[in-house]
Amino acid sequence: MTLFRRFCRTFRVNPWLARMLIVFTTSGGGVLAFSDVKSENGMTFDSSEADSKKKKVVVLGTGWAGISFLKNLRNPSYDVQVISPRNYFAFTPLLPSVTCGTVEPRSIVEPVRNIVRKKNVNIHYWEAECFKIDAENKKIVDSYHIAGNLNEKEEIVVDYDYLVIAIGARANTFNIPGVAENCHFLKELEDAQKIRRTVIDCFEKASLPNLSDDERKRILHFVVVGGGPTGVEFAAELHDYVNKDLVRFDKRITAFAEEKFQRDGIDVKTGAMVVKVSEKEISTKEVKDGGGISTMPYGMVVWSTGIGTRPVIMDFMKQIGQGKRRALATDEWLRVEGCDSIYALGDCATINQRRVMIKTTQGHLPLRSFKKCLMIYERYPQVALYLKNKRMRTLVDLLKDSKGDTVKESVEVNLEEFKSALSQVDSQMKNLPATAQVAAQQGSYLADCFNRMEECERNPEGPLRFRGEGRHRFRPFRYKHLGQFAPLGGEQTAAQLPGDWVSIGHSTQWLWYSVYASKLVSWRTRALVISDWTRRFIFGETLAAYE
Repeated sequence: MTLFRRFCRTFRVNPWLARMLIVFTTSGGGVLAFSDVKSENGMTFDSSEADSKKKKVVVLGTGWAGISFLKNLRNPSYDVQVISPRNYFAFTPLLPSVTCGTVEPRSIVEPVRNIVRKKNVNIHYWEAECFKIDAENKKIVDSYHIAGNLNEKEEIVVDYDYLVIAIGARANTFNIPGVAENCHFLKELEDAQKIRRTVIDCFEKASLPNLSDDERKRILHFVVVGGGPTGVEFAAELHDYVNKDLVRFDKRITAFAEEKFQRDGIDVKTGAMVVKVSEKEISTKEVKDGGGISTMPYGMVVWSTGIGTRPVIMDFMKQIGQGKRRALATDEWLRVEGCDSIYALGDCATINQRRVMIKTTQGHLPLRSFKKCLMIYERYPQVALYLKNKRMRTLVDLLKDSKGDTVKESVEVNLEEFKSALSQVDSQMKNLPATAQVAAQQGSYLADCFNRMEECERNPEGPLRFRGEGRHRFRPFRYKHLGQFAPLGGEQTAAQLPGDWVSIGHSTQWLWYSVYASKLVSWRTRALVISDWTRRFIFGETLAAYE
């Protein structure tokens, strides 16, 4: 009877348990009991009613931004639909390690369903690709392959209350002839596997006896276009594979990397741009020195410079009047400008940061009014950057040359001088880099906003509104740079750490190992990656075993 009372109490406290089906046996027979649960007012309660009251959130993409949003979403009042052609999350910082066999492909991927299955939020995944966004009617159109026929696709239309766009970007060829046809990219796991096969093929072809020395030299000439983290790490991985034994971060790292690469047989060509890629040669043009054009033979080219907008985003930007932009423009809260229910984060979007400005009809601004302005202007990230560079604590430090009684607040600010200072502040504005670190922080921030949506509707915590009264619901997004790493090969890594610290050497390599291992999404991937590193440390590279 005690167990029965507890059972009944459970249904009274949780009316969302709409129906109960109990099967038990007595004396070899079966008894079936079926009951409708009723609420206190006598109305039958169906679980579908509860689900229908939930706001539907559609998430496009399973990259860093999308997965970070899903992992940190804890509010069960949402019905979440994830749509992506990729049913797994890939730890992209280790893609260069996959190209040369340091890490296995399976070690850096985690199925989406494994990531979200233990959450108390109702999350579903569909393997499909969005090709149209209808913001006016709050619908998206997706396509998916019919089972057994990859050439045919079916379309599905999905409604939403909130749309989170996190589909990333594609490689940017800058419309240079031959790039799409002859170059390898390194943005997806499939790209890394393709590079891996091509590296093997190059060495196997070079070992054939009927080749001339010039042809063999051409086949073993690897070209990496782009001095960003991906290109540098791939060059270091490939160099380690070939010789067993970086180019953009901090200037101190750059100088060390160029010296090391040149010493180890890696030629760093700066001040040049690619103008054409043919089947066997790549043509470059000098930016200076008269703009001369030179060609070099190659066996493989890895294109790792710049990102481009995906077609679905380009079409959507044209719909909402952003057709001339390179990425979706959002406000400081990651909302797409002009679309209150659509958010965009990661590589497919950029925050359209407002410029600091001041409007007044007077030639001077009283200190009391100036302090009120600070409540608004301190929301701008360029302000903090400017004050840090000038070693100032607050904008009040701009008044050092002012005269008057600050205690009685009789000081007046000369607006022309203040505007001049603000113009310098605006000069510090920079777009956030398209990195996994930025995307992950944006996903976590947006999930926190969704978790506290109702609470912040009642008690807004954001800055004062420019137009209208009151405050914004949330504080604006702020990116916090946590440092960056660049493996140099030979078990050495360069790191730029918070506080403008730079560390280079073998000890930094172990720091790189520990940080990357801790950032992997599951214990399974951590164990697999650590085992791959251990295997490589003991037995060396095993690239040739994976033809």
